[in-house]
Amino acid sequence: MTDNSEITRNGLWSNNVALVQLLGLCPLLAVTSTVVNGIGLGIATLITLVLSNTIVSLIREFVRKEVRLPVFVLIIASLVTIIELAMKALFYDLYLVLGIFIPLIVTNCAIIGRAEGFASRNPVGPAALDGLMMGMGFLVVLALLGGLREIIGFGTLFANAELMFGDGAQRLTITLNPDYGGFLLAVLPPGAFFGLALLIVTKNWIDLRPVEKPETATPVAEGV
Repeated sequence: MTDNSEITRNGLWSNNVALVQLLGLCPLLAVTSTVVNGIGLGIATLITLVLSNTIVSLIREFVRKEVRLPVFVLIIASLVTIIELAMKALFYDLYLVLGIFIPLIVTNCAIIGRAEGFASRNPVGPAALDGLMMGMGFLVVLALLGGLREIIGFGTLFANAELMFGDGAQRLTITLNPDYGGFLLAVLPPGAFFGLALLIVTKNWIDLRPVEKPETATPVAEGV
């Protein structure tokens, strides 16, 4: 069984859903025109991962191998439907912005992959932690990519924060340059690919950096 520190490291960095596994790229590239959009979809995906992993782990001993994938998909679809209805009721404007990508969480390969590859083989605690860390890793990439594209494309940060946090959150919007005319390419699909590529290159650069080993003192021979 994988220990908690390894689960955390894999989810956030070593086996990150977006930067290493390269799963869930359709919503990742489509909705990350702003930080708020990315965080909104990221939270919905995180909740789905945690709940689906937990439920799959709980029932893993009772589901026959022949039908486990359809059962897993049914569980995920049910959870996504609940999340979609809750978002429609509580964050309607954000729900309209994210549109079809909320129900499309059902088809996110990362979720069914973690259910089949990890949750169905491990106890509830590690399964829930795996869902949390994988979801957090995906959420961080969504937020970073959204922030990068928003800064370059619009010259702002946290625009439309009121969609998630209420009308009082309008003051959270940061305008970096009032005279900035924007850069359309950054908020179009090619900009999403360039931004994701930059994040992947940055991660790989960090991973491949040589680790400096501390110098060991040379023992001094004692005189005779």
